[in-house]
Amino acid sequence: MLRALHINDFVIVEHAEIHFEAGFTVFSGETGAGKSILIDALSLTLGERADAALLREGAARVDISAVFDTPESAGPWLAEQALEGSEIILRRIIDRQGRSKAFINGTPVTLTQLRELSQHLVDIHGQHAHQSLLHTAKQRDLLDTHGGHRALAQSVTEAWQVWQRAEAALADAQRNAAQHAQAQAILDEQLAALDSLGLRAGEWEQLCAHQTRLAHAQSLLEGAALALEALAGDQGSASSALGVALHALHPLIRHDPSLEALHQTLESAQISCTETISGLNAYLDRLEPDPAALAQAEQRMTAIFETARRFKVEPAALPDWHDELRARLAASDNEHTLQNLSHARDQAQHAYTKCAQALTQARRTTANHLGQEVTKAMQTLSMAGGVFEVKLHTAKPSAHGLESIEFLVAGHAGVAPRPLTRVASGGELARISLALSVIASQATRVPTLIFDEVDTGIGGGVAEVVGRLLRQLGTRHQVLCVTHLPQVAACAVHHLQVSKSTDADTTLSTIQGLDAPARVNEIARMLGGLTITETTRTHAREMLELFAAY
Repeated sequence: MLRALHINDFVIVEHAEIHFEAGFTVFSGETGAGKSILIDALSLTLGERADAALLREGAARVDISAVFDTPESAGPWLAEQALEGSEIILRRIIDRQGRSKAFINGTPVTLTQLRELSQHLVDIHGQHAHQSLLHTAKQRDLLDTHGGHRALAQSVTEAWQVWQRAEAALADAQRNAAQHAQAQAILDEQLAALDSLGLRAGEWEQLCAHQTRLAHAQSLLEGAALALEALAGDQGSASSALGVALHALHPLIRHDPSLEALHQTLESAQISCTETISGLNAYLDRLEPDPAALAQAEQRMTAIFETARRFKVEPAALPDWHDELRARLAASDNEHTLQNLSHARDQAQHAYTKCAQALTQARRTTANHLGQEVTKAMQTLSMAGGVFEVKLHTAKPSAHGLESIEFLVAGHAGVAPRPLTRVASGGELARISLALSVIASQATRVPTLIFDEVDTGIGGGVAEVVGRLLRQLGTRHQVLCVTHLPQVAACAVHHLQVSKSTDADTTLSTIQGLDAPARVNEIARMLGGLTITETTRTHAREMLELFAAY
C-alpha cells in the first residue's frame, strides 16, 4: 500500500510530507484548497506526463516521491528490471523547461516503466470516470477487469492478429496466383533442361582433360615413341649409357669407397629409366587416335557450353546452379502454395474461434454476476426498483471477441432496461459509475484504490450509502477518497484536511491529519459552511459516532 507522499514545489504546495495508513482515508477541504492536487502529484510518480506549468511560482523544480510497500504481484516485474528493494520508492523531478526525470528505488527509469509498475500499485478513479462509462470500450474493459479475464481478452486479440495475417497472406497469394504459376512453369522448364543435361560435379574438368588427350592423340604417340627410342633405342640409348657407366664405376669402389654414393645414384637412375621405358611402352599400347570418341566428347562439351551460356554461369558451376534451382522449387512448394496458406489460415481461424468462445463464456458469467451486484447496489442509491444489465450482442469476429458489450439500465421499476448512453441522467450515471467502481474494485488485486470526487452529484442518504461502500472496501484495500460530502468523510477511518492560505502575493496549500476534535470541526464545516455552530458540531459528533460502528 501507499506509505508516504513527499511533495515539493508542486502547483500551490510548497512542501508536504503525508503518511498514510491502511483502511479508508478521506481528503477534505474548501473548494480550491488543492484536494485533487494530491492525486495529481501522485499520478506524476505513476508515469503521467507533465510540463513546466506544474511548478510552484518561483520554484526551480518539482520534486515528488511516493513510498509503497512491495506487493507480491510486483515482485517478478521488479526482479526482471533489476529494481528490487524492501519497499518501492517512486520519484519524479520536473524542471522549468519541462524536462522530466523519473526514478524507481533510486535508479533512473522511463515513464513507460513507471506506468507498468503502477498497474501493480494503484487504481485511480477520477471525478469524471462516469463520463467514460458511456464509451463501449470502457464498458468492455470494466467487464473484463471485474471478471479477471483481461489476460484471456489479450489472447483473443493476439489470436485475431495471427488470423488476419494468415488471411492477408492467402489473399496476396491468390492475387498473385497467375504470376506465381508462370514463375513456377519457368522454374520447372529450367530444371528439366538441367535434369536432361545431367552434369555431375567434377565431370566438366574430367571431360576437358579427356577431349584434350583425344584431340592430340597423334602428337602424343609420336612424342612418346621418340622418348622411348632415346631411352631404349639400339643406337646410343640412355639405358645403354647408364649400364656402361655402372660397369665402369663398380670395380673402382674397392680402391676408393667414396665412389659408392655415385654408384648408388647411377643405379637409381637406371631403375627410374627402366620404369619409364616400361610406362612408355604401356602408354603406347593403349593410346591410339579415336575420331568417334573425340566427336562424342566435343558434342558433350558443346551441350554443356550452351546450357552454361543460357544460365549465365561457368560450365563448372552448373551442378551448383542445378542444386539451387531445386531448393527454389522446394521453397516455392512449401511456402507459397495456396493449399498451405489456406491450411494455415484455417488453423489460425480455429485457434481464434476457440479462444474467443472461451472469452464469450467467461463474459456471460461475469455479466450476469455484475448485473446482479449493481442492481442490488442501485436499491440503496436512490434508484429503488432500478435494474442494471450487461448485454452481450453477437457481433462479427474482431480483435475484441465475438460480441459487443452494452450496459443497460432502468432507473426505476416498471420500465425496460435501455442503453446507459440514452436513459441515465447525470446523477444516475454518477451513482451507477460509483457502484461499478466499488464492485469492480472488489475483484482487483491492486492494493491501493483512489477515488477523486467520484461522489459528485449525490447527497443525503445516498451519500451515506456511498461512505459505507467505501469503508467496506477499505477492509480489503487501502482506499483514499477526495470528497466534499460530510456523510462520506464521517465514514472514513482516517481524515486529512487540505487548506489554502494566502500570504502577500503567495498562495499555498497545506495538508494535515485531523485528530478527533479537529475532525468534528471539519465535518461541521462540511455540514454548515464557513460558520460553525454548536448545532453543527453536535450533528458532526453524532455522524462520527454513528458511522464509527460500521
